[in-house]
Amino acid sequence: MPSRTGKPRAYASASPCGSASTLARRTALCCWLLLSGLAFPATASAHGIVGKADLPIPVWLFSWAAAIVLVVSFVALSTLWLTPKLQTETPRRLFAIPCALAPLASAFGLGVFALVVYSGFAGAQAANANFAVTFIYVVFWVGLPVLSLVFGDFFAALSPWRTFARCLLWLMPPRMRAARRYPSWLGTWPAVIGLAGFGWLELVYLERDVPSTLAALSLGYFAAMVTGMLTFGVEQWSEHGDGFAAYFSLVARLSPLAYRDCAVYVRRPLSGAPGLPIVPGTVALVCTIIGTTTFDGLSNGGYWKELASTLVEGLTSIGLNQSAAVELVFSFGLLGCIVMVAGVYRLGVGGLRTVSSRYSQAELSRRFVHTLLPIAIAYVLAHYFSFVIWQGQAMRYLISDPLGNGANVFGTASTQIDYTIISYAAIWYVQVAALLLGHVGGLALAHDRALAIYRSSEDAIRSQYWMLGVMVAFTSFGLWLLSAVGT
Repeated sequence: MPSRTGKPRAYASASPCGSASTLARRTALCCWLLLSGLAFPATASAHGIVGKADLPIPVWLFSWAAAIVLVVSFVALSTLWLTPKLQTETPRRLFAIPCALAPLASAFGLGVFALVVYSGFAGAQAANANFAVTFIYVVFWVGLPVLSLVFGDFFAALSPWRTFARCLLWLMPPRMRAARRYPSWLGTWPAVIGLAGFGWLELVYLERDVPSTLAALSLGYFAAMVTGMLTFGVEQWSEHGDGFAAYFSLVARLSPLAYRDCAVYVRRPLSGAPGLPIVPGTVALVCTIIGTTTFDGLSNGGYWKELASTLVEGLTSIGLNQSAAVELVFSFGLLGCIVMVAGVYRLGVGGLRTVSSRYSQAELSRRFVHTLLPIAIAYVLAHYFSFVIWQGQAMRYLISDPLGNGANVFGTASTQIDYTIISYAAIWYVQVAALLLGHVGGLALAHDRALAIYRSSEDAIRSQYWMLGVMVAFTSFGLWLLSAVGT
């Protein structure tokens, strides 16, 4: 569907150097005052997700250094970035790739899905011994978004339900291939529901590690996706109804690589994000991605555990089953984190209207939602980095023994996870760097969009005070999650 962001609006020429300098100093002062309050929560004790090891630098110093980097980045953007640079893509063709690779990739994706389902049903019903569990939660849920950031949207070629639906359509008589028109009012809400549902499965459902349960749910999702594609068309449903395809394609918009017409193209990093088509549910989709990762971190912390324990005791005291009480409390926690993320973003967007009432809050929310994409992938990298580095090694022995029955197909079944492959300090550095780079990327996208839609660079800079507040809030909360989470 066409993008509602429109073409970049004409902008005024840059201000004289003296005026820009004064504005930058005033901006830095205002942001520093805002920062002093928002950075405070990140002073929690450092343990948990990076382990109970002594960190090379105190957490409070990390927090203030991160906040300073954001402020300096904001001032640098205000003084040096005076014209839009990312509103349009300028892809350059790198090289052609054999078109025959597409069906091979599709067959590979379908084969891996078949292995996931088969191992889930036929393999050992132990999470650490079954290929399905590690593949779904480590490779698919965490690994694919990171790979999409680097290599672009390659999941479109691997998607097993997309491949199967295309095969069915090819086998159908031409008169039966006509798809219904996808209702525009529905937007990406089916994808939001699918993605939130997987988040609920991973973070709330108590039977989430049972391989046969995962296999059954995988088949159910497969059937739902194929049905949607046969009804509304493969491309339309992939874009609006497939939560995973929508997620991976959003992240791929930040990538320097793109694929089209059997060729690889290179573009400026981040430049694919401003062209994000905005339909009903797009803002909710991005907030769901961030909110799900946020709750994953929060739910492992001592504060949440104490609160959840109290709430569960209250629910069981009135007769609710223990398991149902836990899932109910965690469901509200997950929903609360998604709503919180949406609320912080809405607050920042609402502040933009103090500069000009030319655009409604709903319009501004749509125009700036792509600026949250770097934050979304930054939260994923920061939260799951150690998980992937360590648990991802399990794939070496699971690929040889996917059923957990003692097989050794590739001779790697005896390998073990090496927990010394990286230090806790190095993990912490990577996590903080991921948060900082993500939020600086969000600032750059927001600043660039502001330059494109406001009449003068001064208005564009003033509009970003509130967006800087949003970035600082997300950074501070992200650092707090990393430092306060318990093992």
